[in-house]
Amino acid sequence: MARILITGGGGFLGAWVVRRLVRDHHHIRIFDRAGQTTIVRDIAGPAADHGEWVKGDITDTAAVIDAAKQCKAIIHLAALLTPACQNDPILGAQINLIGTLNVFEAAKNHQIQRVVYASSGAVFGPDDGSMPYPTTQYGAFKLACEGCARAYWADARIASIGFRPTVVYGPGRESGLTAGITLACREAAAGRPYTIGFSGEQDFLFVGDAAAAFAAAAIRPFEGAHIFSMTGGTGHVQDVIAAIKAVIPDAAITSDGPPVAMASVITPTPYDSLLGPMPQTSIKTGIAMTVAHYRG
Repeated sequence: MARILITGGGGFLGAWVVRRLVRDHHHIRIFDRAGQTTIVRDIAGPAADHGEWVKGDITDTAAVIDAAKQCKAIIHLAALLTPACQNDPILGAQINLIGTLNVFEAAKNHQIQRVVYASSGAVFGPDDGSMPYPTTQYGAFKLACEGCARAYWADARIASIGFRPTVVYGPGRESGLTAGITLACREAAAGRPYTIGFSGEQDFLFVGDAAAAFAAAAIRPFEGAHIFSMTGGTGHVQDVIAAIKAVIPDAAITSDGPPVAMASVITPTPYDSLLGPMPQTSIKTGIAMTVAHYRG
């Protein structure tokens, strides 16, 4: 089986991708600033022990190139999220944009022909889910990465898929602007009150569905530079609360705050023809699975 490099593999989505790939008997190398984290062990279980861990910084070009040795594909997840990019745009650009360039340079250096990377639904502004028009630094960096990926296909024939996840939730998501969905499940399971920090409608994507697509893209041959919006279904924050209460009727969960600065309805861009059928978990089912995880 192929060895696959996963940058940011010690984080939330990375842990689910690790779980998926190891389950399918692929060799993985995790490149992450933290070295090892409890998130991967919590989500992937014994699979966490089967990965090769490399501690390093995505902004360090030489370190990224070295980490990519003998790999057949790269899944690039390392990123600084929306609040951190807002607080320090320079650092955000170094990690999100320069870090992505480092990944493509590593692919070019080692003649790796396939890169799968996390863009974001944040490339869309709050009013239009079909035409990219970011209103956050994070979204602007992610949109720039998409253009860079197209250039690497044109210049070096490095094929790529960039996925634009929306609000990703599920076991292990405990940081970032939209982590409140998962945190509400965790707190409800523990019998504690919690207020989700945003309101309104949004597209909610269960992490297992996202991980399945990233894993499939890393192991299937394709050509070109593709961008796909990764959606799970539009719902209201109150629908999430109702789904939690369907499992824990006395859960003290509320919401307060402005809507997320991203369109709530994203134009679908199906990728089944390229990757095969992918799972799609409903909000009700995904919330129930998340609560069950935190209940143990």
